[in-house]
Amino acid sequence: MRHITNPPNPYNKLSSEFVGEPPPTKLEVFEETATKKLITKAFASGWEGGWRYTVNCYRGCVHGCTYCFARQYHEYLGYGAGTDFETKIVVKPNAPQLLRAELKKCRDKMPHLDFSFATDPYIALEAEYKLTRQCLEVCSEFRVPVSIVTKSPLVTRDIDVLQRLEKVSVFFSIPFLTKERSNPFEPYTPVPDARFRAMKTVADAGIKVGIGVAPIIPGYNESDIPGLLERAKECGAERAFMSMLHIDTPSIEEYFVAKMRERLPETRVAKIINSMKRERGGTLRHRSYKERMTGKTEQWDVTQRLFDFHVRRLGFNIKEFGSDHLTVEESTAPETQPQQLTLF
Repeated sequence: MRHITNPPNPYNKLSSEFVGEPPPTKLEVFEETATKKLITKAFASGWEGGWRYTVNCYRGCVHGCTYCFARQYHEYLGYGAGTDFETKIVVKPNAPQLLRAELKKCRDKMPHLDFSFATDPYIALEAEYKLTRQCLEVCSEFRVPVSIVTKSPLVTRDIDVLQRLEKVSVFFSIPFLTKERSNPFEPYTPVPDARFRAMKTVADAGIKVGIGVAPIIPGYNESDIPGLLERAKECGAERAFMSMLHIDTPSIEEYFVAKMRERLPETRVAKIINSMKRERGGTLRHRSYKERMTGKTEQWDVTQRLFDFHVRRLGFNIKEFGSDHLTVEESTAPETQPQQLTLF
């Protein structure tokens, strides 16, 4: 059993603390029938038009990734950004009906839909509710391009629906090469090997797949980049992107640091915190949306060049990728090839 560990909710005027040991946590599922809108327009600098349109059938995520930026959205519901995010899951049972109604009104203005933002679209509850599957079926009817980002092999269940979509891409988020390296930050996600097997299954079915090496945690997983890209290429991936760890709120920072100290040696924790602070100008949180995904130091430049080198070496991001708007064509990417400097 895990005890409740939630940072204070900044939206609550009052807070409470347990005297003595808190009760053990348990999974709670809530059905939200008051939802009136499913498609969310979110700013995404550098992507098509600077906007992305997302669909989320659930709130909260049982994967429990300690770095997840979506934890802050649970605070809007009056819950905590800590274990509440992992144990209080909100389900939108009318999601497919809402999506159909919205697409009837705005299909002509909808360039694509992303299934991933506030939660993984293939959390374990999806096996029973099948809301993501039903929403994909609606997208197939309306011929809407779809992009999916997930950590779950459950996506392979919906290969038949994905094959009916006119344009679709599936990205697997795999920032760590081994289970041992993943455990401190992704305690309840499918192991990396399971995600790679799912990637190959989806690719073998003729569906475009890619890998998201995200987040890169400075001082921890930069060395995994070559191995991750090589495994992804072997499994049929054609696209790859990466981004730095971004911590959006004080409550996420508190939870992230607390869990690191529970699961990693103090020397490793200090290395990660110091590396992050150098990239963020003395803090763990980014100051603006512009600097959210990248760092400021030469260490980050080296990491970026390492990623770009292996992307070119392995032939990622070259061919047209249908609905993919997570990466740019190689011909439009900035030149990052190291150049020989002169002495004088």
